[in-house]
Amino acid sequence: MKTKFWLVLTSLTIATVSYFYLSLPEKEKNVENIQVASTPIPEPTLLYGFPIDSFGVIKGRVKWNQFLAEILEEHNISGQALYELSKASKKVYDVRKLKAGAEYVIIHDRDSLKTARQFIFEPSLTEYVVYNFQDSIYAQVNQKPVEIVERTLAVEINSSMYEAILEQNSSPILVNRLVDVFAWQVDFFRIAKGDKLKVVFEEQLVDGEISDIGEIKAAYFEHIGKEYYAIPYAHKDKIDFFDEEGNSLRKTFLRAPLNFKRISSRYSPRRFHPVQRRYKAHLGTDYAAATGTPIRTVGDGVVLEARYHGGNGNYVKIKHNSNYTTQYLHMSKIARGIRPGVKVKQGATIGYVGQTGLANGPHLCFRFWKNGRQVDALKVDLPSSEGIDTASLETFKLHADSVRERLDLIKFPEPEPLLAYIKYPLPTVD
Repeated sequence: MKTKFWLVLTSLTIATVSYFYLSLPEKEKNVENIQVASTPIPEPTLLYGFPIDSFGVIKGRVKWNQFLAEILEEHNISGQALYELSKASKKVYDVRKLKAGAEYVIIHDRDSLKTARQFIFEPSLTEYVVYNFQDSIYAQVNQKPVEIVERTLAVEINSSMYEAILEQNSSPILVNRLVDVFAWQVDFFRIAKGDKLKVVFEEQLVDGEISDIGEIKAAYFEHIGKEYYAIPYAHKDKIDFFDEEGNSLRKTFLRAPLNFKRISSRYSPRRFHPVQRRYKAHLGTDYAAATGTPIRTVGDGVVLEARYHGGNGNYVKIKHNSNYTTQYLHMSKIARGIRPGVKVKQGATIGYVGQTGLANGPHLCFRFWKNGRQVDALKVDLPSSEGIDTASLETFKLHADSVRERLDLIKFPEPEPLLAYIKYPLPTVD
């Protein structure tokens, strides 16, 4: 009797649940609370965006006089495939630019031939090039993700600004940027011990390494007891640097046309020529720098000449206005697009350091004309660029006050305490 009772009760329960379930709308009939034990699918391992769990990876370096064809022949890539790659990559990246010592990665099938699927290398810190052989043959330049971080830096200079900034784990690029900012206020060839620097700036990081210096948001330099503030401000559709009173920190021209190692020879009416082995006038300034260093025009202007000629080698001459003309000699090559009649903006690359013509080492000979007469570029008195106009001055000064307050809050590091050194033990007192 009891068994029959429970059978009837169970049947009624099932019937009741079925009735209510069948009466539900279709979208509510999903059973969501039943948990099924499952093994989570692991994330694939990616290298340059390619999954590599099922493939092999070989890392190597380009050997001296080794070409891409030689490397890939060992990984079952045919001459026809290399020919197609050469055509596909012509406008992307020249395969002939692989340099000895450059690192590369090959992702390959796990077969006896280790057939290459992708060949990847990094021509610079910020980009990588992919040559693909799987499915379709193509070449592609990819940019690495860039992280931008804001930093503050405060240093007291003991030997050089270069060393002081590197000791703070920043980049030499920051040195060059600051030289451009303060080029007309600070004589960087006469930095004094005890000069001080503060700067708020952005670092651009790729894979944790500094790839470039971004925006300089504020800077302060104390040079031989005199204070200089550099306040960036957007004025007349251009961001420039001004002092706290709204005067431009820049002159009409950049002080130097390149990032150089040293001045190897100055303007002189009588100098012993290292190639011709005789005394003659040297009406320019020689900047020693590595071959290939970009040369920039010191001001806006129009190209008068861009060619090779005798002792000058490859050179460019630029007319800036009715008063000023500059010339840049001994280039390894003239930059693409630089020819007579072309207008150039201040800071534009017009060529690259070399030693063409009468030169016994890589350098730039920089010549400067004022009112038709050659003068010493390091001594010429140049006019200032335009400052903040009266209508914008009040707004600028409010901005300048906030920038100065921020700089003033940055403290210089305290000098490390000197520990006394006692050569002999002190006498004991009874």
